[in-house]
Amino acid sequence: MSMDENINQVADMIAKAKKVVVFTGAGISTESGIPDFRGPGGLWTKYDPDDFTIDKFLGSHATRKKMWQRLREGGLMEDAMPNAAHYAIVDLEKMGKLSALVTQNVDNLHQKAGSNPALIRELHGNMQMLVCLNCRERYPIAMIQEKYADSDIIPTCEYCRGILKPDVIFFGEALPQQTLTQALREAEECDLMMVIGSSLVVYPAAYVPVQAKQAGADLVIINKGPTEQDHQADVRIDAAAGETMTKILNRLTPLQGVRS
Repeated sequence: MSMDENINQVADMIAKAKKVVVFTGAGISTESGIPDFRGPGGLWTKYDPDDFTIDKFLGSHATRKKMWQRLREGGLMEDAMPNAAHYAIVDLEKMGKLSALVTQNVDNLHQKAGSNPALIRELHGNMQMLVCLNCRERYPIAMIQEKYADSDIIPTCEYCRGILKPDVIFFGEALPQQTLTQALREAEECDLMMVIGSSLVVYPAAYVPVQAKQAGADLVIINKGPTEQDHQADVRIDAAAGETMTKILNRLTPLQGVRS
């Protein structure tokens, strides 16, 4: 099937669907200048993955100090901006099609694009927030960075003096069970699952599209390069997320008759 035929088929699927769940991975954000963690220029080429194990973070003052130094310099997540794929997902929401947006990403770009936070299921957390490991109070990282801009002190919770940690899943930590359960339930209830920019190799997150397919939903995968679930896809598009989603939305607009 040609690219145009695939685009038309996906647009038709969306037009007919009542509940669409979108599942995003690192591939949607590479077009915003954020390299894949494992790819060239990714986080693991710059930093030691051992520093991102929960045991080392909790057990080593030096590791926490090193982590805070990077955070203070803004070195863990660039101040990237959303791209066309992020905005296309917002358009799906405006059309009333999107029932949930499940993401493996920690870059906050879906929120920046204007997606409703109430629909976002962040399976791996959000790098723009810090969380107290004692009382669970959360802080915007920008607020803490500003307050400690000229200090090498490791910040602690303002309420209980507990350890502050980036609110993302470190190696050795379990995914947030409530968020994962909600994502799986929404996948089971959708009639169309769209995977954008994920090779679907990281579990348990990758169970989300499996759940949708097993429950009878159509599965669309848009990703540059192969994925672990290509054999299950009803439509498979090997192309960049931004360009592909823009084409789908342009085709979908006349089908819907409305675009905000």
